[in-house]
Amino acid sequence: MNFKVKVNSNIEFNISQEDLLKLDAIKISESKYHILHDNKSFHSEITHTDINSKSYEVTVNKNHYSVNIFNALDLLIKDLGFSIGTSKHINFIKAPMPGLILEINVKPGQIVHENETLLILEAMKMENVLTSPRDGVVKSISTKKGDTVDKGTLLIEFEK
Repeated sequence: MNFKVKVNSNIEFNISQEDLLKLDAIKISESKYHILHDNKSFHSEITHTDINSKSYEVTVNKNHYSVNIFNALDLLIKDLGFSIGTSKHINFIKAPMPGLILEINVKPGQIVHENETLLILEAMKMENVLTSPRDGVVKSISTKKGDTVDKGTLLIEFEK
């Protein structure tokens, strides 16, 4: 699993699963960590977390950073041309990749709000939570729990 990390909106780098396994970090409390890297000691704290936007405020040795972390699904969705600006007009949710439907959290006629969990798709051994791109009403669901879907398969349709 690889992650793309963006720091202070201008520095980007990739972190691999191997990089994470090599990380020498000790959890001090729920939000504080002690990290050793290249024989240097770093005291870090996650001071703010926004899971929906995948943004974090982090302090490392009294320096403050804004950090965004994106996984493979986030990058795929971006590559497919979806963005916050265009997502408000989306009337369909299609499978971004092939996978297995693990859970469906909504039903036809249900009112949903932006960022509300719609379903969970297992793909590449990861559970991917697909959330609503906008407030709306679920018109139809074209799949069921346990279904295997291909990339581009219609999953959920919203009323217009």
